[in-house]
Amino acid sequence: MSTLQKAEIPNPSQPPVPNPSRIPIFPFLCPYKSCMHMLTVKDLKVVYETDQGLLTAVRGLCFELAAGEVLGVVGESGSGKTALSLALMGLLPPNGRIAGGEVRLRKTDGQELRVDTLGPVARAKLRGREMAMIFQEPMTSLNPVFRCGEQVAEVRRFHFAEGRKVAKAKVLELFRRVQFDDPGRIYRSYPHQLSGGQRQRVMIAMALAGNPALLIADEPTSALDVTVQREILLLLKALQKDWKGAMVFITHNLQVVRQIADKVLVMKAGEAVEQGSMEKVFSQPQHPYTKQLIADSRMPLRKTPQVARTQSEPLVEARHLKTWFPSVKAFFGKTLKWVKAVDDVSISVFPGETLGIVGESGSGKSTLGRSLLLLEEPLSGEVRYQSRNLATLEKGAWKKVRKDLQIIFQDPFASLNPRLAAGHAIMEPMAVHGIFATKKEREAEALRLLKLVGLEEGHFHRFPAAFSGGQRQRICIARALALQPRFLICDECVSALDVTVQAQILDLLMHLKIELGLTYIFISHDLAVVRSISDRIAVMKDGKVVELGKAEELFRNPKHPYTKSLLEASVAGI
Repeated sequence: MSTLQKAEIPNPSQPPVPNPSRIPIFPFLCPYKSCMHMLTVKDLKVVYETDQGLLTAVRGLCFELAAGEVLGVVGESGSGKTALSLALMGLLPPNGRIAGGEVRLRKTDGQELRVDTLGPVARAKLRGREMAMIFQEPMTSLNPVFRCGEQVAEVRRFHFAEGRKVAKAKVLELFRRVQFDDPGRIYRSYPHQLSGGQRQRVMIAMALAGNPALLIADEPTSALDVTVQREILLLLKALQKDWKGAMVFITHNLQVVRQIADKVLVMKAGEAVEQGSMEKVFSQPQHPYTKQLIADSRMPLRKTPQVARTQSEPLVEARHLKTWFPSVKAFFGKTLKWVKAVDDVSISVFPGETLGIVGESGSGKSTLGRSLLLLEEPLSGEVRYQSRNLATLEKGAWKKVRKDLQIIFQDPFASLNPRLAAGHAIMEPMAVHGIFATKKEREAEALRLLKLVGLEEGHFHRFPAAFSGGQRQRICIARALALQPRFLICDECVSALDVTVQAQILDLLMHLKIELGLTYIFISHDLAVVRSISDRIAVMKDGKVVELGKAEELFRNPKHPYTKSLLEASVAGI
């Protein structure tokens, strides 16, 4: 491979043109013309066996994908997008199966396989080499006990029989290609030491490591900020053109689809309600559902009213907070180099206020949120709640305070116990903290919360694996609300949701804020979302708050060059 370099960001008004000198040379060249179908799906039906009976997630799906084409699959949360991707990869859970139809894949050697009839061993040999997948939730897709670089290198060693040194060199090249400034550190890091966006880029590198003929990308940019999102899209498009493979790109973001897809397939309730060329579907949509999705994607989020500050004392306050992680240690144990995830940050959040925190992936947003709840132990500084230093609270007092301080994590699947059904996951914290006297009362409250976040009574007994990413996030929101908190940290809590449900969840959060008197810290890479919900916004870069001010004033008159660059990227679009 040639040395991998960062992808340049061209003018958004111009179509991306891949630079041949910056595209790695793959070990094979596809011998097929673009008219050859690399993936053929006919009458695909996917079902799940549940306690309530047979659930059909995908019904009668048909499409063909040629070499060099990108198929964009769009639809709301729960429409069957992820079930489709898992079926294509042969990764359906034990209670899921392909109940009808066929899936054919043309390999790089010209052989066509009926992959849905292959056994587990044969499918395992295909995965990673002939077909690869970028998963929606990187934290649960990476092994927490192995370093990130070793996990990517495993793909090269397994499929290409490369030695450790050669595989490591290829992985470092891939890490540079997916925009890591310090690929050596990422190679040595464990998944929990990286931000959500960084973990997603590791997953992208892992999927590309085998140079697959078919790449399935399931929401690969949902965890990334707008600047890195654009770079990753350009990267995927350039690489896909070079290897002449096929790509299935699954997303709820229609603007992303417009930038990368050649064809679009719109899904609703497991069915394809419309499909065709990207230009035709967007310029002349035929189905009412497609028209609604396009209209929703163009509609700006409604700005929520700002809260007039009635109290001078902050509810939560951070004073000179530092959360550093050791990066390089000497043999005698002394830390030689630190990753300064949060570096001397002082912020205050007032009762009834929403403080938005924005910044690129790896800027320290999520670490700051966890540090405020002492889920990450700060190196120095103070965190105060109602003027009390949380670090000095005794165990009994801390348990009482913990109920008031809750967080909705970025990765919903990692936040839920896979062995607990949704309803029981919501009831669990109530039992721990003694909320409601009886189990029957807790069940009634769990059902109410499920309906509150847009789920149904039938979801009560389903396990996390049976839900889509967006549905799992709504369960996490219900679980956080179960303790009736006063202060809630929302860490990318709507990034996995489609635009329609996103607006519903934001409305729900604002309704609950007024009804329950909640105070929020809202962490997101989506500036439009942060602007719609925040009273004030803090902009983070390299662990520091570089700008802090009222939401509308910051958007209207940004002071710091970094804030200006974020706003320019957001206005320009993906």
